[in-house]
Amino acid sequence: MKKNPPICDQKPLPRPIPESDFPIWRDGPAAMTRRSFLISSATALATLASAPPLLSDRGPEGVEARYYEKLADGEVRCLLCPKECRIQPGKRGACGVRENRNGTLFSLVYGRPCAIHLDPIEKKPFFHVLPGTQSFSLATVGCNMDCKFCQNWQISQSRPEDVKTAYYSPESLADRALSVGARSIAYTYGEPVVFNEYVQDIASAARERRLASVVVSNGFINKQPLTDLCGIVEAIKIDLKAFTDDYYRNICNAELKPVLDSIALIRKSGVWLELVYLMIPTLNDDPEDIRRMAQWLRTEIGLDVPVHFSRFHPQYQLANLPPTPISSLERAYDICREEGLEYVYIGNVPGHETESTRCPSCSRTVISRKGYKIVTIDISKGLCRFCGHAIPGVWEEM
Repeated sequence: MKKNPPICDQKPLPRPIPESDFPIWRDGPAAMTRRSFLISSATALATLASAPPLLSDRGPEGVEARYYEKLADGEVRCLLCPKECRIQPGKRGACGVRENRNGTLFSLVYGRPCAIHLDPIEKKPFFHVLPGTQSFSLATVGCNMDCKFCQNWQISQSRPEDVKTAYYSPESLADRALSVGARSIAYTYGEPVVFNEYVQDIASAARERRLASVVVSNGFINKQPLTDLCGIVEAIKIDLKAFTDDYYRNICNAELKPVLDSIALIRKSGVWLELVYLMIPTLNDDPEDIRRMAQWLRTEIGLDVPVHFSRFHPQYQLANLPPTPISSLERAYDICREEGLEYVYIGNVPGHETESTRCPSCSRTVISRKGYKIVTIDISKGLCRFCGHAIPGVWEEM
């Protein structure tokens, strides 16, 4: 039987964020300090100043959640993620953004993004999705994990009342994405699982405008909401944080198996899938665990799912650890290639030779990258220009 997590009202909170208008970040939240996160709207809005303003109004103060069941005495059980919080009236789930109001579960972040930015899609990272294009990226506060290394903890560990926001309809965000030349909308920075309903509705509006939707998630989500999500988005990147349950329990306050189940479901659905593995020294860098992961991917998922090994930099609650040695990343790369995985990358190491995509048939470079910049693309209609081998991904516009 599953243990119910503590109500998130018991979770220590970061200091409230001062009131500001809708922040649009110049360099993305990964480059932000706590101080720069609190920038004024006047400076932030300069990023996309040439675009027409987003249409907004006050909007609802919460929207009924789609994934829950009502229990006795006004209690509800959230069915969005594997924690399945039982929530008493007036309380919230572990994510901090779903509240029981008199026996009805409400999402407090629907229509309430706390951050928006125009990013290269390679920054997500998606290496096999519309390379060289811009992705209109957004987040709300909240998360259903508590990762000690979180690079965007200012967002993930905040609550709706910590940030002053206006209401932005799914349609207005999709229109804004079009107006700034984006080819896709990315649900990122924070955890899209906790604003799943909003993601679905934005993705529907985006599809009507021939915009792709790409999701950057921890994968800690139940089957039904994930199935619904897969029916409306084009690509999902899962942060596979480790390949041991101990790591998930002790470092992330979560479980490994539901994430592996999500990866398998996404693969089966036909939605494009990429994986990122943030390698942290002494915690998840054991070569044997990496090999077991590679073998599981080979037998259960397939050889052509891109795997990105990302370099850790000390921050948040793991500031005492050193950056990941590049040699550790290269060892993980070699292990995955030995196990037959065809598309393996090393991230957060600008200029590394593995950041480009090579054809597994002729070994020629089909996408040459320099950081987030695309230098050359030699893929035509999903085929290697040199030998005609199929390179899987999302290469064409919708």
